[in-house]
Amino acid sequence: MVRIDIEYQGDLHCRALHGPSKHSLKTDAPTDNGGEGGSFSPTDLVATAFGTCVATILGLQAKKSGLDLTGMRIEVTKEMTPSNPRRIARLSTVVRLPIAISADPGRALEQSVASCPVGRSLHPEIEKPIAFLYRAG
Repeated sequence: MVRIDIEYQGDLHCRALHGPSKHSLKTDAPTDNGGEGGSFSPTDLVATAFGTCVATILGLQAKKSGLDLTGMRIEVTKEMTPSNPRRIARLSTVVRLPIAISADPGRALEQSVASCPVGRSLHPEIEKPIAFLYRAG
């Protein structure tokens, strides 16, 4: 169990404190929803959670396979629904792997992403396409 304490600071700004580490982050509403867009929005954090979960799962699988994914890059593009109710419609993800495709026999890395707990926790109507790009050679 992990506790997150959140303080509303007014003007659509929040501060969240991660209980175990005492690290904090701030959020702001996006400009298209009345905020300043000065920080991550709550739905941006969902996209961030998904992308970092994908990275973590890939890192765990790579470790089991003796692969080094240092330098891997993941880009998540969040798209909201065009009309109400306002919600995330799509999280398009591109994974840039610093290894050649031949280093991932049977595409074990790609298959491991299905076990991402964040992805499994998201509503099934949220589209989550993932493209894997391997280093040439």
